[in-house]
Amino acid sequence: MSGTKRTRMIARAAVRADLAQVAYELTRERGFHNVTVDDMAAAAGVSRSTLLRYFGSKEEAVLSAFDAHADQFADALRARPAEEDDWTALRRALAGVIEFYLQDPVAALAMTRLIFDTPELSGRQLEKQHSWRPALTAALAERAGVSGPVPISVEIKVAAATSCLNIAVERWSASNGELDLAQLLDEGFDAFSSARNGRAH
Repeated sequence: MSGTKRTRMIARAAVRADLAQVAYELTRERGFHNVTVDDMAAAAGVSRSTLLRYFGSKEEAVLSAFDAHADQFADALRARPAEEDDWTALRRALAGVIEFYLQDPVAALAMTRLIFDTPELSGRQLEKQHSWRPALTAALAERAGVSGPVPISVEIKVAAATSCLNIAVERWSASNGELDLAQLLDEGFDAFSSARNGRAH
């Protein structure tokens, strides 16, 4: 990639992040149903068409903070040591994802509640996570040296891991951040491991 192209990509990413922040703050202040794409564009000082070049909808603008999670998760999976089993690798690869919530808990709680309280956002967020599955499944299969068709067990492990993450975040949000998110995620993974081994807590 040329230096000029890289510079343009960085500049575009910076503009997108700025627009997303404005869209999110406006939505948090007024409520999702009281904000339009035109409102977001006006608050950001750009035209409606400019905003829509970066985001296809107002849902996408609000949720764009999560866009990097899939790539981060996949890269972390590939980097896990070969001696780790899949389930351990998935849990440890999620450490970078939950850091998003832990580095600024107040802001993360506000965003999480906004999503959970808005059906359009929570539904779109689940769709986005579902779209992560092929890349994450490929990363887990690549790490395991799988060639040819990927076994269904690999995709199921990925789906289970993202479900554990969702439930842990939901519990953490409901506790107003008082519960330990990492511990909740550990408990979710432990429950899955126990079920696989025929044990009950």
